[in-house]
Amino acid sequence: MLQSKLAHLPPSAGVYQFFDAAGRLLYIGKAKSLKHRVKSYFRFSPILGPNPALSPRIHKMISETVSLDYLLLSSEHDAFILENSLIKQLKPKYNILLRDDKTYPYIYIDFSKPYPRFDITRKVIKGKNIRYFGPFSSGAKDVLGALYLLFPLVQKRGCERTKKACLFFQMGRCLAPCEGKITPEAYHEMAQAAAKLIHRPRVLYDALHEKMETYAQALHFEEAAQLRDMAQHIRSMGNFTHLDLAKLEDFDIFAIYAEPTIVCGLRLFIREGKVVSSSHTMARTTSEFEPEALYRQLLLDAYPPQSPMTTHTLFTAHPLEEAKELEAIIGARHQCTVSIKHPKRGEKHHLITLALTNAKELCAQHLRKSTVSLQEDLARYFEFSKPPERIEVFDNSHLGGEASVGAIVCWENDSFLKSAYRHYHLHSKDEYGQMRELLTQRALRFDTQSAPDLWVIDGGKTLLELARSILESAGVSVDVIAIAKEKIDAKAHRAKGAAKDILHTTKGFHALSSQDTKLQFFQRLRDEAHRFAISFHRKTKRAQDKNHSILKQLGLSEGAIKKLLLYFGTFEAVAQASPEELSLVVGKRIAQRLSLAQK
Repeated sequence: MLQSKLAHLPPSAGVYQFFDAAGRLLYIGKAKSLKHRVKSYFRFSPILGPNPALSPRIHKMISETVSLDYLLLSSEHDAFILENSLIKQLKPKYNILLRDDKTYPYIYIDFSKPYPRFDITRKVIKGKNIRYFGPFSSGAKDVLGALYLLFPLVQKRGCERTKKACLFFQMGRCLAPCEGKITPEAYHEMAQAAAKLIHRPRVLYDALHEKMETYAQALHFEEAAQLRDMAQHIRSMGNFTHLDLAKLEDFDIFAIYAEPTIVCGLRLFIREGKVVSSSHTMARTTSEFEPEALYRQLLLDAYPPQSPMTTHTLFTAHPLEEAKELEAIIGARHQCTVSIKHPKRGEKHHLITLALTNAKELCAQHLRKSTVSLQEDLARYFEFSKPPERIEVFDNSHLGGEASVGAIVCWENDSFLKSAYRHYHLHSKDEYGQMRELLTQRALRFDTQSAPDLWVIDGGKTLLELARSILESAGVSVDVIAIAKEKIDAKAHRAKGAAKDILHTTKGFHALSSQDTKLQFFQRLRDEAHRFAISFHRKTKRAQDKNHSILKQLGLSEGAIKKLLLYFGTFEAVAQASPEELSLVVGKRIAQRLSLAQK
């Protein structure tokens, strides 16, 4: 069958997949010509086998290959994008998966407004004169907080609409443009001065440190401690902020360094000639270094659609044959001209050397850790497909079916990744329906946010099977484990330090000792998801109780309120409904009362 497919490969662009005898996906690749690219892996005489010129890793992969599938595409451009998406979702054995697909936050300000304010976004905001700063791999909120401490700018959304000075004016931290106490020209001048400091963390740090000492001398120790923490976060935003270039340029640098078992992808953010921040991603590998394929993943993941593009020049530590194709893809995503270069001398080359040195050190740090990590122990004991580097944990919370919410927390690189936390309002009343709704929401985002290595479900075997069916429907390979509370006399038993929770996998259940580090690890993950879900549930319940009270004050009966919620789903949807829509549910008289109250 394999030989027949090889003989009839078309000369078209496409994506190809190699499978082993058990049907497991081994590798995903893209090709400008499937016929020429795929055939280059094989020798056809005297018998079909791997090409002797292949590297040891690829030779081993081809020796395991027994079947081939491919998808025809209209261009190599489309093949680039589909290959990258499939690798992230399916995680083939011989593809290296760099997990640098985070959407970093940006600080932005809309200068078309008379009194603009700084805010944080991860997506492109519609507007005529919006300026973006970033991206920030960390510290964006601290930078924003520092700006508002140092400049008396508008801080509250919708402040200008109220036409009334708020508490920030009384504290001396806003000049009350809402009451016309400052002209738009003077305000814009101040906002421009603030914008110049965003990429100058040293200046922000010094200013915060000075204000911290002022608070401390005035015995305002709590405020001083907050400024101390904020200043430390800004100071630690990047390891390279001491470097300044001669020119005020904006560009990003990408470097990849590989050891026999680990590979590191490093990104430097250079803004206005200063290296303002950095980020990195690690991946396990048993192969030699393949820069072209890894850079392709790193670059495409770094600039997702709908994210702001604050630089159009990219530098890589290795030359890329596919630079023109990558320029076209990223440029088309953001409707701009993108340049990808490999500097061989000068300041850019110096930064490339610095990036490679730090990527090498990050690999060394990783290798100095224990040879058998907890992740490897988990994979071996529970028979996971690979050591779980990125883990997502799911929990839901409700009170008698009311204020139903779901929460997702993320664990990556030995710590909780709070930027990846998500919560949702759920509509189902029972826990099974709520978990199905939550898991489905996550599965629908696999195309924009790659699947993790492991799902952890707060529940038993039934919810484990639910998760497996959803993953199968999505066509994604993710290991799943469920953690259920021990039941004594049919009641869930919880006791700190002595909880004998049961772990369920597709291989069966595991009743580990309460002192077992594997159980304690999953308990820690479950407890964090539970905390996050509970806190959002309480916030949602308070908001619902407040809205419920408002409707009661308007004279609505419990039955009318229930009808509205059953029809519209949420109090927010009720508030946004038109009089005509409201009258369909509760009649014209009550609808008019609600409409008047909303005005």
